[in-house]
Amino acid sequence: MTLDPGTHTETTRLDAQRLAAAARSILACPRDVQLVVDGIDDVTAGLDDDRLEMQDHGGRPVFSCPAGSALAIAATDRRGALLTLGSGLGPDGSPDRDATLTLSGRLEASGLEQCECCDEVRMRIALHLDFVLLTRTGLPSAAPGAPDAVRIRVPLGAFTSPDHELNRGFLQRSTEHANLCHQDELRRAVAGLTQTRLGEVLGVHLTGLRPDGVTLQWVDPTGAHLTELRFPHPATSTHELGELLRSELHSGLC
Repeated sequence: MTLDPGTHTETTRLDAQRLAAAARSILACPRDVQLVVDGIDDVTAGLDDDRLEMQDHGGRPVFSCPAGSALAIAATDRRGALLTLGSGLGPDGSPDRDATLTLSGRLEASGLEQCECCDEVRMRIALHLDFVLLTRTGLPSAAPGAPDAVRIRVPLGAFTSPDHELNRGFLQRSTEHANLCHQDELRRAVAGLTQTRLGEVLGVHLTGLRPDGVTLQWVDPTGAHLTELRFPHPATSTHELGELLRSELHSGLC
């Protein structure tokens, strides 16, 4: 019996897409961020509160830091770096947290920007990738002496594909941000949608954010309520999803 090459190729492609989707979700929603740079003892030196800020830009990690910091100097020198991210997916204690994403590459200075709240000039730094590794721990061993972690290399082409822009991690982090930072806007949105006095909307919670809609939960003096809000069309990018949320709920959401 022979293996159909077409079937094998398609299965391999689908496996790569699943791996990339999982990896991109961790990049968009990390629990913790650790960066090691060649020749730099402390990459957080010169950073605000010694805190490393990172964003996912199309599968490429991007940092922002003061132009004179150790990290900025390392990026100017295009030094090698290793970025390790613990998964922040799901609730605390979820099996999804038993995953780690490791990205290797070189730092690149991608431009300067002025902070919106002060006159500080900051440098944007990208990590040009050459290696992505997804590690799962906490797995039951198949046999005595079997490794307690599975490490799989993620194809770079699949990892940076636009297909994963609206990944699970991005949707989770966007929901958390809206619930934590935009409670006033959400209360106003519910008050308008339900023709309820603003003071009677005691709290709002978004759940299940998807490209085609979101679940809206709120509490008023009559109890707890839930409704499914469907967008006019599914979002195809992060920008479009933000526009749909602002259009359907409140213009102040970001």
